[in-house]
Amino acid sequence: MTESSRRKFLHDVSIGLGTAAIAGSSPMVIAEPGVARRNAEITTAGPQGEIPSATIDFRYSPLSFQTAYCFPDDHLKSLIGENGELRYGHPGLGGGIAYFPEVVEFSLEGMEPNQLGEQWLEAPGIPIIHTRLDRPEAVMNLTTFATRRKSEGRVDNVILEVRPRTAHILGAVPVVILQTKHEAKLQSTEEGAVVRLDSDQAPPFLLSDCSIADPLVGGAKLTFPLFPAVISTGRPLRYFLRFPQEGQPVEKLKDGLAHPEQLLAEAREYWQNWKAYEGKVSMEFPGRHGEFLTACARNIQQAREVKAGKLTFQVGPTVYRGLWVVDGNFLLEAARYLGYDAAAQEGLEATWQHQEASGGVFAAGGSQHWKDTGIALFSLVRQAELAQDWSYFRSMQSNVARAVKFLIGLRDKARTDGSVNGRYGLLAPGFGDGGLNDIHSEFTNTIWVLAGLKALTEATERLSLPDPGGAKQFYSELRTAFFAAAHQEMRRHPDGFDYLPMLVKDDPLWTAPHLWDRPRPQTAQWALSHAIYPGLVFEKYDPIVQGHIRLMQACTQEDVPAETGWLPYGGVWNYNAAFVAHVYLWAGQTDWARSTFTGYLNHASPLYCWREEQPLRGSLTAIYVGDMPHNWASAECVRYLRHMLALEDGRDLRLLAGVGDFELAGGEPLRVVQSPTRFGRIDLDLEPLDGHQGWRMKFQRGTGPLPENVCIPATLGRRGQFTKITGAEVARRGESLLVTPAAASWEVIWKA
Repeated sequence: MTESSRRKFLHDVSIGLGTAAIAGSSPMVIAEPGVARRNAEITTAGPQGEIPSATIDFRYSPLSFQTAYCFPDDHLKSLIGENGELRYGHPGLGGGIAYFPEVVEFSLEGMEPNQLGEQWLEAPGIPIIHTRLDRPEAVMNLTTFATRRKSEGRVDNVILEVRPRTAHILGAVPVVILQTKHEAKLQSTEEGAVVRLDSDQAPPFLLSDCSIADPLVGGAKLTFPLFPAVISTGRPLRYFLRFPQEGQPVEKLKDGLAHPEQLLAEAREYWQNWKAYEGKVSMEFPGRHGEFLTACARNIQQAREVKAGKLTFQVGPTVYRGLWVVDGNFLLEAARYLGYDAAAQEGLEATWQHQEASGGVFAAGGSQHWKDTGIALFSLVRQAELAQDWSYFRSMQSNVARAVKFLIGLRDKARTDGSVNGRYGLLAPGFGDGGLNDIHSEFTNTIWVLAGLKALTEATERLSLPDPGGAKQFYSELRTAFFAAAHQEMRRHPDGFDYLPMLVKDDPLWTAPHLWDRPRPQTAQWALSHAIYPGLVFEKYDPIVQGHIRLMQACTQEDVPAETGWLPYGGVWNYNAAFVAHVYLWAGQTDWARSTFTGYLNHASPLYCWREEQPLRGSLTAIYVGDMPHNWASAECVRYLRHMLALEDGRDLRLLAGVGDFELAGGEPLRVVQSPTRFGRIDLDLEPLDGHQGWRMKFQRGTGPLPENVCIPATLGRRGQFTKITGAEVARRGESLLVTPAAASWEVIWKA
């Protein structure tokens, strides 16, 4: 398998399933008074016949997960595992997902092992992480947070507290377990103890406010017993442990060692003042949707980092700590939806810094990820649309022309290489990704390039710019060739419908000796989802679109399409579900869109983040793939929620396309403020009428190109019937109402 793949299916970088028995007893933690636990089930019944329930309760959460608790744009990507362990030293790109040179665990001496009681955030926007580990006679609570006092620098902190379950007196010896390949040196101080790795002169790795006994060696682990104590209900045991992240000397940290509550309060205050949005942009959703939106904004900011002088939207903190062109396209769109305009522009420029002398744009996806050049073109157009500023697009026309000529060269070269792609007149065989490894005659590269060329040619025509590199003719030729090839390559599914596989029929992978090595019908369909939406390469009733929808529905397990990526049996590619939910939303299949998006949210950890791929419940494999928090996943959550209220469908603006009884059930407002679209910034405010007898939506659009149509539903949910509109006129079209496109401000009412 090639090193160019960032989604390699390698057993030696996989991790086994963890266990997480979620108990119902109340945690005993150091938390701000009034802070609510966020992982209690929220149930809102959907309408009769809805497929399936829209309950968001983390029912398919991975059993092994990790969470970032560092600061925004922090180059120190602090991570905590599901059992409260700290994970340090991941090398980044090229390292296995479980490769952490140093892992710090917390436990108690005794006969029984720890059982995970619960782990949660103080709030979706406050990554102070509480972990409860249960023993038969006691509970250990860990409060983990990052600080960066000017006088101290960056430090990770853990408050360890032990309380008995019963009223009688207990003796307790907490332990810190260090997994490391380095030699550890223990030093006693007046304030407590210091652990250094390698030598007495090395920077401190751990500072404790208590004495620590000499470590017990067990394999690759060192167990440091902390000072023993007698505890009772009224006298819990509490220690403060500090992990300096910048090699700070002990002298800089010892004052803080004596005041854990102050440091915790400072961290809490920072995050309480942190904003998910920038500028005038904001979004408001009730319940779980709002929680996920806030957490995903935080996830995205925590993964960002300055690289080569540009703020880069990175996919994750470990194996995907870098820039991918396709992931970046969606991260940059989500960034605009969150108001990060300046950062998004930097991110776009960072993408184009990867253009090579050949004209091709390649980042971490590898040198035969031909689609990245087409995606870079798509991003260039989309970012200009959202910014309502085409100056950077205009300045890049020579780069664009080089990119187009590079793609034409790929097509022309393939015509003489004897490949199936060459015979069809498509791009040269390339790397498919998403379950298609190595180089094959496949369609993912061609269809994403079609999406990029379509966006480019339409933009240059609107702006009356010269055709860059012959893009218009090339798009026409490649499109014609693709549809002719697709007609030949459609296959019959066992369930009785036709679909387009992403790998050509005569590829030997289809008949590989080992069944495990054969692609599934749904393998690598991710690129087709993108070409459908947002690429808009197809009409809604195209047989390719209908076959894709049927295929995604046929492979749905745990409410999401399954076995679509690198895990061909018993696995789910989590955020692929969001791609498909967008296809359903665009195609008008609102129930399928809602259930699939809900299934996607239910595959997040209870701390609101996703691993790329994970086993299905009941799977007989234990493979996890990719980074976590995976922030293409975070971006997809942000994008879907915005599109649920305002979906750009070519030259049409569709409002409330994803809103139904589930979204309305709580009777709370849904809002977007100054949200960017290709038609200018919009304000949309949907709120219940007095007495909850209906709904009122106020809409306003700023400066920008006029949409051809502005669509709203004639019926909102099952009961809300259109009653009147003020400030515009409407005309009926099927189940939708068309609002006067030129009307910049209007109000509409639906009544029960």
